[in-house]
Amino acid sequence: MIPSIHKRGSETIGLIRYLYGPGTEEEHIDPHLVAAFDPLAPDPGRDPKATYEQLERLLDQPVNALPASKRPEKHVWHLSVRAAPEDPILSDEDWAAIARRMVAATGIAPDGDEQACRWAAVRHADDHIHIIATLVRDDGRRPRRHNEARRAQAECRRIEVDYGLRRVPPGDGTAAKRPTSAELHKAEREGREQPAREELRETVRRAVAGATSEEEFFARLAAAGLLIRKRVAPSGDLLGYKVALPDNRNGEKEPVFYAGSTLSPDLSLPRIRKRFSGDSDAADRRDRAPSDRASDPAPSGPATARRRAATAVWQAVLVVDDGEDAAVAARIAAAGEVLDALAKTSAAHTRTELREAAFVFERATRSHVKAERGHDRALRQAARELVYSGPALGRGEDGATTAMVIDMAFFLVTAAAHWHAKKGHAQQAAAAREAAKHLRAAYQTAANVPLGVLYQRGQHLSQSLRQRQAVHLRQAVPELADQVLAEPGWHALAATLADAESAGHDPAALLTEAAGRRELGTAGSISDVLVWRLRRMADLPADAGTRPSPPPSHDNVATDASVSSPRLGRGPRR
Repeated sequence: MIPSIHKRGSETIGLIRYLYGPGTEEEHIDPHLVAAFDPLAPDPGRDPKATYEQLERLLDQPVNALPASKRPEKHVWHLSVRAAPEDPILSDEDWAAIARRMVAATGIAPDGDEQACRWAAVRHADDHIHIIATLVRDDGRRPRRHNEARRAQAECRRIEVDYGLRRVPPGDGTAAKRPTSAELHKAEREGREQPAREELRETVRRAVAGATSEEEFFARLAAAGLLIRKRVAPSGDLLGYKVALPDNRNGEKEPVFYAGSTLSPDLSLPRIRKRFSGDSDAADRRDRAPSDRASDPAPSGPATARRRAATAVWQAVLVVDDGEDAAVAARIAAAGEVLDALAKTSAAHTRTELREAAFVFERATRSHVKAERGHDRALRQAARELVYSGPALGRGEDGATTAMVIDMAFFLVTAAAHWHAKKGHAQQAAAAREAAKHLRAAYQTAANVPLGVLYQRGQHLSQSLRQRQAVHLRQAVPELADQVLAEPGWHALAATLADAESAGHDPAALLTEAAGRRELGTAGSISDVLVWRLRRMADLPADAGTRPSPPPSHDNVATDASVSSPRLGRGPRR
């Protein structure tokens, strides 16, 4: 259940007319009063004799009783309370009880206070109510509303428990604004996949992913087909921007524009500029590899970009595990850009899950921990290379390196979930865990064929060669060797170790390094994890040959035990 305290107003009658009216998109159905400070308050929705003006006069009476010089200019208080889409439809009596709890919790009308503010709760949809109040008590004093937003959130958490509703993680004020009822109804009526606000937020996020200048950012917005309106100071300096979908029009047939800051707090122009300034931050030069420099040439194709992205993502995993908070926050934010770039450029069979992963992970990219720009540079460069390398075909080396980078991204998103949970960031941790589920599904789709190739090759290794790889395994990770040898994915790992040995690497040393990078004991399939780490570290081709017949059916999941879920699909398990 989500409470939203809106900006204070100066005209009670204006808000009453809106609440009882048809709505901007005629989404208000059967508007009526469910509760009020006075049980006999007029209800213009159900009583044909009642008028808006009667309700206004009743609510405004304490305000009008004050001398004109002492009346607050902004005296209209407005709170909406919305249930989750999957919640059962509550009765008017339930909503009335919820309204009384909310005005008590926020200080508008504390329980037993006969001199409290006057208020009324109007319902015009199944899933929410609006509460209107005037901010002058009957005794002429102002209500005590200190921390009203936090108290409203806390009361909603208790209401969820009492009514058996969906438990919403407590917010911290960093979430993007949810679509309004009008926007949701409009999207449904017009057959849109998502409300215009969310489509614009997703498009703007993709435009900023890896961008290095305002010019590039706005060029991407234009290329995506958005209408752009810039706010320019008299000096010529750019102050802000708004965007609109060409086919999203209001009643006057004009485009509906949204400012970047209203789409998401981190999409305002000043916040976007901070990303650009961090691209050349000297602080980042201390902790990035030479291969991550912006001066490097653009990758030759999608597979190269994905391999480089996998390296950058894995380096970020190690920092998220043990880094300073500001550096971790920067890398988590940049991880969102990598996911956006992957969703934009991946093949059709993985695009849906990657798009969902990027969409939900957006909530995990913001918290009250201030990101120190510059630490995100390697990931932003990876996102840039993904965008400019073009779309992957999803086959051969492209498909295999897609599986490789998704594998690494899964661990980064999981590490982000752990970090947010330790910091008490409930919504962000939940978003990261949800993103991990979508990455698991995307990994399953991307990895089946390349791991199947390696599985078949491993089965056809000579017995002596396979035994030699088993010796390397026992030498490198003796505590995990028995588990790995029992996994179906062992055949793929044996083939990878043989490839590494043929390329001149010491398989045991490579295994020791790969296993030591991060704890493996809770991985769903250690062999799967090691395959991608080894092929990236040894610079082996991700695609090991042409497509064979699929391996025997068994569970497949790219997962860590810390994010539990059913195992999915076929092929060697991760």
